[in-house]
Amino acid sequence: MSVTEDFLTADEEQEIVNAIILAEKNTSGEIRVHIENHSVKPPLERAKEVFHQLGMYNTNSRNGVLFYIGVSDHTFAILGDEGIDKVVEADFWDCTKDAIISHFKESRFKEGLVEGVLKAGERLKQHFPYNESDKDELSNEISKS
Repeated sequence: MSVTEDFLTADEEQEIVNAIILAEKNTSGEIRVHIENHSVKPPLERAKEVFHQLGMYNTNSRNGVLFYIGVSDHTFAILGDEGIDKVVEADFWDCTKDAIISHFKESRFKEGLVEGVLKAGERLKQHFPYNESDKDELSNEISKS
Protein backbone atom coordinates (compact mmCIF):
# COMPACT_ATOMS: atom_id res chain seq x y z
CA MET A 1 0.00 0.00 0.00
CA SER A 2 1.19 3.51 -0.76
CA VAL A 3 1.34 6.30 1.77
CA THR A 4 -1.65 8.03 0.15
CA GLU A 5 -3.73 4.85 0.45
CA ASP A 6 -2.79 4.50 4.13
CA PHE A 7 -3.65 8.14 4.86
CA LEU A 8 -7.42 7.51 5.03
CA THR A 9 -9.50 4.35 5.19
CA ALA A 10 -12.18 3.75 2.55
CA ASP A 11 -14.84 4.61 5.16
CA GLU A 12 -13.05 7.86 6.07
CA GLU A 13 -12.81 8.79 2.40
CA GLN A 14 -16.54 8.20 2.01
CA GLU A 15 -17.25 10.45 5.02
CA ILE A 16 -15.24 13.22 3.33
CA VAL A 17 -17.12 12.71 0.04
CA ASN A 18 -20.40 12.88 2.00
CA ALA A 19 -19.23 16.16 3.58
CA ILE A 20 -18.48 17.54 0.10
CA ILE A 21 -21.98 16.57 -1.09
CA LEU A 22 -23.52 18.19 2.00
CA ALA A 23 -21.42 21.36 1.69
CA GLU A 24 -22.32 21.74 -1.98
CA LYS A 25 -26.06 21.60 -1.18
CA ASN A 26 -25.74 25.12 0.24
CA THR A 27 -23.61 26.71 -2.47
CA SER A 28 -22.95 26.74 -6.18
CA GLY A 29 -19.26 26.38 -5.26
CA GLU A 30 -17.45 23.15 -6.13
CA ILE A 31 -15.14 21.46 -3.61
CA ARG A 32 -12.47 18.83 -4.32
CA VAL A 33 -9.89 17.06 -2.16
CA HIS A 34 -6.58 15.89 -3.64
CA ILE A 35 -4.10 13.70 -1.76
CA GLU A 36 -0.62 12.83 -2.89
CA ASN A 37 2.46 11.44 -1.24
CA HIS A 38 5.13 13.97 -2.14
CA SER A 39 5.91 17.00 -4.27
CA VAL A 40 9.16 18.88 -4.70
CA LYS A 41 7.13 22.06 -5.20
CA PRO A 42 5.75 24.28 -2.43
CA PRO A 43 2.17 23.22 -1.52
CA LEU A 44 0.38 26.24 -2.99
CA GLU A 45 2.32 25.98 -6.26
CA ARG A 46 1.57 22.26 -6.49
CA ALA A 47 -2.09 22.90 -5.59
CA LYS A 48 -2.31 25.29 -8.56
CA GLU A 49 -1.01 22.56 -10.88
CA VAL A 50 -3.46 20.00 -9.51
CA PHE A 51 -6.29 22.55 -9.75
CA HIS A 52 -5.64 22.83 -13.49
CA GLN A 53 -5.04 19.09 -13.98
CA LEU A 54 -8.45 18.40 -12.43
CA GLY A 55 -10.13 21.01 -14.66
CA MET A 56 -11.40 22.91 -11.65
CA TYR A 57 -11.42 26.23 -13.53
CA ASN A 58 -14.26 24.82 -15.67
CA THR A 59 -17.07 26.02 -13.42
CA ASN A 60 -19.61 28.67 -14.46
CA SER A 61 -18.84 31.05 -11.61
CA ARG A 62 -15.14 30.11 -11.32
CA ASN A 63 -15.85 29.08 -7.73
CA GLY A 64 -14.00 25.80 -7.34
CA VAL A 65 -12.06 25.08 -4.14
CA LEU A 66 -9.24 22.57 -3.82
CA PHE A 67 -8.00 21.06 -0.56
CA TYR A 68 -4.49 19.81 -1.33
CA ILE A 69 -2.63 17.43 1.02
CA GLY A 70 0.97 16.25 0.63
CA VAL A 71 1.08 13.26 3.00
CA SER A 72 4.76 12.53 3.52
CA ASP A 73 5.65 16.22 3.20
CA HIS A 74 3.10 17.19 5.88
CA THR A 75 1.86 19.97 3.61
CA PHE A 76 -1.57 21.39 3.07
CA ALA A 77 -3.13 24.18 0.99
CA ILE A 78 -6.57 25.52 0.17
CA LEU A 79 -6.91 27.09 -3.25
CA GLY A 80 -9.96 28.94 -4.53
CA ASP A 81 -10.60 29.93 -8.13
CA GLU A 82 -10.60 33.53 -9.36
CA GLY A 83 -14.36 33.95 -8.97
CA ILE A 84 -13.96 33.44 -5.23
CA ASP A 85 -10.84 35.56 -4.94
CA LYS A 86 -12.63 38.51 -6.59
CA VAL A 87 -15.36 38.69 -3.93
CA VAL A 88 -13.86 37.53 -0.64
CA GLU A 89 -11.58 39.14 1.92
CA ALA A 90 -7.87 38.23 1.89
CA ASP A 91 -8.13 36.04 5.02
CA PHE A 92 -11.25 34.22 3.80
CA TRP A 93 -9.70 30.75 4.17
CA ASP A 94 -7.81 31.34 7.43
CA CYS A 95 -10.43 29.99 9.85
CA THR A 96 -10.93 26.96 7.61
CA LYS A 97 -7.17 26.30 7.43
CA ASP A 98 -6.77 26.76 11.19
CA ALA A 99 -9.53 24.24 11.95
CA ILE A 100 -8.01 21.66 9.60
CA ILE A 101 -4.47 22.14 10.88
CA SER A 102 -5.54 21.73 14.51
CA HIS A 103 -6.98 18.30 13.65
CA PHE A 104 -4.01 17.35 11.47
CA LYS A 105 -1.61 18.07 14.36
CA GLU A 106 -3.42 15.33 16.29
CA SER A 107 -3.39 12.94 13.28
CA ARG A 108 -7.15 13.34 12.96
CA PHE A 109 -7.03 13.75 9.19
CA LYS A 110 -10.58 12.73 8.32
CA GLU A 111 -12.04 14.96 11.04
CA GLY A 112 -9.97 17.90 9.83
CA LEU A 113 -11.01 17.49 6.23
CA VAL A 114 -14.70 16.97 7.05
CA GLU A 115 -14.73 20.09 9.25
CA GLY A 116 -12.78 22.07 6.64
CA VAL A 117 -15.06 21.04 3.78
CA LEU A 118 -18.19 21.93 5.77
CA LYS A 119 -16.69 25.28 6.82
CA ALA A 120 -15.78 25.99 3.19
CA GLY A 121 -19.36 25.24 2.16
CA GLU A 122 -20.67 27.66 4.80
CA ARG A 123 -18.22 30.37 3.72
CA LEU A 124 -19.01 29.86 0.03
CA LYS A 125 -22.76 30.02 0.71
CA GLN A 126 -22.37 33.70 1.66
CA HIS A 127 -21.03 34.66 -1.77
CA PHE A 128 -22.26 31.81 -3.98
CA PRO A 129 -25.64 30.64 -2.65
CA TYR A 130 -27.17 27.52 -4.13
CA ASN A 131 -29.97 28.00 -6.61
CA GLU A 132 -32.25 25.55 -8.37
CA SER A 133 -30.40 25.68 -11.68
CA ASP A 134 -27.05 24.66 -10.15
CA LYS A 135 -25.50 21.44 -11.39
CA ASP A 136 -22.74 19.43 -9.73
CA GLU A 137 -20.02 20.52 -12.16
CA LEU A 138 -17.06 18.59 -10.70
CA SER A 139 -16.59 15.14 -9.24
CA ASN A 140 -16.94 14.85 -5.46
CA GLU A 141 -14.51 11.92 -5.32
CA ILE A 142 -11.11 12.32 -3.69
CA SER A 143 -8.36 12.40 -6.30
CA LYS A 144 -4.90 10.96 -5.68
CA SER A 145 -1.53 10.95 -7.38
